[in-house]
Amino acid sequence: MTTIESSPEVAALASPDASTARAATLITDWFASTDHKHIGRLYLAGGLLGLLAAVVLNVVLAVERLDGNTFSIDSGALSQLIDAQRVALVFGTLLPLAMAMCVAVVPLQLGARAIAFPRLASSGFWMWFGGLVLTIVALVNDGGTLGGEADMVDLYIVGLGLMAIGLTASAGALATSVLTTRAPGMTMRRIPPFAWSALVFSLGIVLVMPVFVGTLTYLFLDHRNSRTGFGGNSAIYEWAGWLFTQPASFLFAIPALGVFAEVLPVTFKQRMPARGVMLSGLALVGVAAFAGVTQQRLHNDPVPFVQFNLLPVLGMLLIIVVAMLVARPRRGMQVKVNPGFIFAVFGFGMILVGMLGGVLYAIDDLDLQGTVFEEATLIFLVYGAALGAMGAVVYWAPKLWGRSLNVVFVAPLALLGGAATFLAAFPLYIAGFLGQPAGLAYADSDFEVWNVLALLGHALMAATVVCFLGALIATITGRSDAVGDDPWEAQTLEWATSSPAPRDNFIQLPIVQSAEPLLDEQQPTGSTDRSEV
Repeated sequence: MTTIESSPEVAALASPDASTARAATLITDWFASTDHKHIGRLYLAGGLLGLLAAVVLNVVLAVERLDGNTFSIDSGALSQLIDAQRVALVFGTLLPLAMAMCVAVVPLQLGARAIAFPRLASSGFWMWFGGLVLTIVALVNDGGTLGGEADMVDLYIVGLGLMAIGLTASAGALATSVLTTRAPGMTMRRIPPFAWSALVFSLGIVLVMPVFVGTLTYLFLDHRNSRTGFGGNSAIYEWAGWLFTQPASFLFAIPALGVFAEVLPVTFKQRMPARGVMLSGLALVGVAAFAGVTQQRLHNDPVPFVQFNLLPVLGMLLIIVVAMLVARPRRGMQVKVNPGFIFAVFGFGMILVGMLGGVLYAIDDLDLQGTVFEEATLIFLVYGAALGAMGAVVYWAPKLWGRSLNVVFVAPLALLGGAATFLAAFPLYIAGFLGQPAGLAYADSDFEVWNVLALLGHALMAATVVCFLGALIATITGRSDAVGDDPWEAQTLEWATSSPAPRDNFIQLPIVQSAEPLLDEQQPTGSTDRSEV
């Protein structure tokens, strides 16, 4: 039995009624496409819109901390605002952006004609989207962790569960693709770094999300009945909040780290040394998944503290070591920097600062629990991962749309996004150490300077997202020049096919002889036939 399903679009085109076939194809393209590139683009659109919504919510919350009368948000609505912020950051931005580029790119990197179980991956998107809509409806109608409408609280829990189930479905298809649909000759040690990061990420999702859904099931039943076992809606975040904070959220940023690892050797024009160390580093970051499986947030015991917090940081350090080996000066060194690499570098740096903050947050003696410090670590992770996703869009745009984003325009956006992320989160680190409570609509004047800086950072991030969306729309609508099949002189299989990639990805099945098949082609010992790279 194969994991590659037949395409409903092909069946529609075979219909004797051409107009009906075209209409059916249009419908399936939008609602039931089995093309992994289209599914990835749907996730990407949802994630970028979620990022914009999250930034707007962060701006509103930052303004309220300066002056509680600006938006006149009462204490009841404030809880919905904070819930909306958490949902938008994790389920509206971090997870869909990570899933978007993995689903869109990884089958191409593997030399596969399609993603495994494509209908499962497609239905996963629509479950995620439907759950997000239900969650928004619930929050608008006084649902959420402290909501007063019982039915809307139930709907809020159901929405979270539906999103988790949808993401698990897409992750299962993604993991199966990496494990079963690789091109001939591509062993697990030869898969590209980004595909490896996608495997770690998707397996982590498959492990974590069922635990989260099980927790939500208990909370739903408790809220519908006696509300004595788990404390009703007021305890939702106490029991299920581990998914929205560190170290479980480290897992969701792994694909952004994979983008950095992927573009690094392309930028410095060499094979990646110590490749096993790089893959081990990405895998160690994935250890954070076990914090989700065990539902751990704070760690008084040193053993789980080391396992769930320090091992992911060790993984980041291993990635840095390999990066230094790749970028070390040497004779005849050639460097071709593209905007995707700049985004990836800033994204990697912001994620690292967020992970280090997560380690500090888990130390009870620092008294950071209950302060804005936790929010700052999440913002570092989410905004950093968003920068990594933007880098992925810039790098792989030729394969998805056949056009490249305007380099002159998007390169400064990477610098702006990095500065915005640091300003939005680092001042809250300081405010957290000073004791600013989390979730207050109006902060004490002692913290005003740090909240002003955070507000400025969120405003700059909003400008970054809007400008990036504008550049992306201009590219999709054909306002940029078409590019060749391999504009970056890359090393992996996705650049061996045409731009944009055809529906079935490859005309002929590629054969892989090393971890850098296209680099082999450029050397005297390599093959000259791209169908047998």
